[in-house]
Amino acid sequence: MQTANHSSHPRIDPARPLVIVDVDEVLGLFMLGFARFVAEHGYELRLERFALFQNLYRQGETQAVDMETGRNLFNEFFRIGAEEMETAPHAVESLAILSGGASVVILTNAPDHARAPRARWLARHGMDYPLIINEGPKGGAVAALAAQTSGPVAFIDDLIPNLDSAAQAAPHVHRFQLVADPRLAKLAPSAPDRHARIDHWPTLRGEITRVLGLSPPAP
Repeated sequence: MQTANHSSHPRIDPARPLVIVDVDEVLGLFMLGFARFVAEHGYELRLERFALFQNLYRQGETQAVDMETGRNLFNEFFRIGAEEMETAPHAVESLAILSGGASVVILTNAPDHARAPRARWLARHGMDYPLIINEGPKGGAVAALAAQTSGPVAFIDDLIPNLDSAAQAAPHVHRFQLVADPRLAKLAPSAPDRHARIDHWPTLRGEITRVLGLSPPAP
């Protein structure tokens, strides 16, 4: 079931283009940060497949942890560890450039208790844009945001289900897949017939500039 704090949806300039962007593996290197966090608690993350808990092991063991253990570590990471996450290469400056001609909204799936830590992380790294915490498929939230502007809209996420959800709920929105961690990018499924895949922020920024009709930055 999809939920989002729609009451906190920011007011969007109806005349401006809009960029809706995910956080984990798009603006921030989630897997790298989560791996460091779980290592401090006796676990290790082995990037063997495009998954989360199926890659999580107690140190030295060969059986992945159960779902409850993984979920508890995930929730604790967002409670006390997520602010140590590194930014994705070129994400900060790319959003800053795009924000010169478009509204920017952060749309992230995270536990509700992650709202304050995530907002602090974004602000500390110069990405103090409006933040929406979502749960489940993102199509409804993307559609609600896109409905506030008559301008073109772009949505960036690392997960195909979120992009598919947006395609169903708001088919006019330009969709892009980006997986920032090169190790994870090798494992991530793509659907190029439905969503453009660009894993390099400067290249993606150029394509978003083009589809939104923005003026390119001065050299």
